[in-house]
Amino acid sequence: MSGRASDPIAIPESLWQRPQMTQALTSRDIRTVFHLVRQYTGASQTQIAIACGMTQGKVSETMKKGGRQILTLEVFERIADGLQMPDTARMTLGLAPRHFPPPTTTNAAVITPRDEPAGLVPASFLGSLDVEPDVEEGDPVRRRTFTKLAGASLFSAILADLPDDGAPLEGVEAFAAALAGYPALSSDPSPAALSMPRLTKAVATAKRTYQDCQYSTVIKSLPQLLADLRTACATYEGDTRLQAEALSAEAHHVAASILLKLDEEGLAWVAADRSMQAARNSQDLTIIGSSARIITHALMNDGHHGAATQTASTYAERISHDTDQRTPAFLSVYGALLLRGAVAAGHRTDRHTAATLLDEAQDAGRELGGDFNHRWTAFGPTNVQLHRVNIALQLGDAGAAIQEARRIDLDRIPLTERKATLLIDTSRALTQWGKHAKAYDVLRFAHQLAPEEISARPAVHRILRDLMATAPPSTKRQLRDFTTEIGVHL
Repeated sequence: MSGRASDPIAIPESLWQRPQMTQALTSRDIRTVFHLVRQYTGASQTQIAIACGMTQGKVSETMKKGGRQILTLEVFERIADGLQMPDTARMTLGLAPRHFPPPTTTNAAVITPRDEPAGLVPASFLGSLDVEPDVEEGDPVRRRTFTKLAGASLFSAILADLPDDGAPLEGVEAFAAALAGYPALSSDPSPAALSMPRLTKAVATAKRTYQDCQYSTVIKSLPQLLADLRTACATYEGDTRLQAEALSAEAHHVAASILLKLDEEGLAWVAADRSMQAARNSQDLTIIGSSARIITHALMNDGHHGAATQTASTYAERISHDTDQRTPAFLSVYGALLLRGAVAAGHRTDRHTAATLLDEAQDAGRELGGDFNHRWTAFGPTNVQLHRVNIALQLGDAGAAIQEARRIDLDRIPLTERKATLLIDTSRALTQWGKHAKAYDVLRFAHQLAPEEISARPAVHRILRDLMATAPPSTKRQLRDFTTEIGVHL
């Protein structure tokens, strides 16, 4: 929660242990460090600036993409001190810890050059350090001395503990490697791994698991699947290759969707583009239309709402014009594209276009005749209602959004991800309407239904912070206990 500029920043200890933070500290990426601090504490740029002895303008410039980079040791020290980094984080950043272990004075063994353990500092090097015995452990001189020591001694010790072939990539890094064609993920897959039945089943499982909001499960298996599909597309010919390209389009669609949920816009763009390339190679209009949905989503997440609206509308018109039969798969993709365009129009406050696309989607839902999941779209009349809630919210009509939500039978929504999305939108509308206790209750219910949708998504964390900022004290206490319970630090 954002406070007054003079308020101290309360950073939870667990933040320094998060993989994103560890990676940022290792690469001295202060931009990401500041963003993570803001994300998990709600601190303002001014609060960060005051804590770190910087101006707000310099913090703002540092946090911009391609902005100012921090390069000097003095500034790293000031930032580490200002954010009260624990010693493990300071050392990851390449700085000395604040607290050194006390020297052993009783029964201390004397290590000579002959019997010093491998990887530790030679006694001759220790003797050469110009350290005054009365310098306090936390003194900057002592810390600078330790920095020199770390560079000379810990480097070899750290490297000695690593396996020769490097640690396996995990999480978002594994996605980055797969999208870049990292060879370790695609080295000589077996014929069984490239069999079309196996790939078809694996893509369906990824789609289904994603729609069940089990994102961590998908993240573990999807990068290798993307690599296998790339190899299959390069290996097969004829109709089998077209089928492999269609599967690749769907798998990259899932990858982009997860990356967007994690606020990894850059990688999401790459995955969405790969999805569209594979869709075009498949020569299947419904696959092309489905991939256009994720392109639209990526455009919208990057703030290009006009381009997103146009993209969705154009592809919907194209597949409608070029398709001879209005099959359930076609109607589902067509209707889902219209809905995506309507959401984008809502974001740019284009009420007329949003209403027009919603009505066209509603007609497609009636023609489809029910709520289905053809081409993994979850499209049907109920999904149109869900989008009416979201768009009313985007247009600032919280009351209208709640009215729409009241008309929806939650049991008619077949997919967990869609249910969770409705609950989150409803909570946002209730917050805007000043019904904080009800907004909190809805979010708790959403977490029971889809824990990772609440605990893993930065966008939902921002919703929680908004609720915390405006709720009365009694709800704030409940919300604080809830977020602590699920491991989310506001």
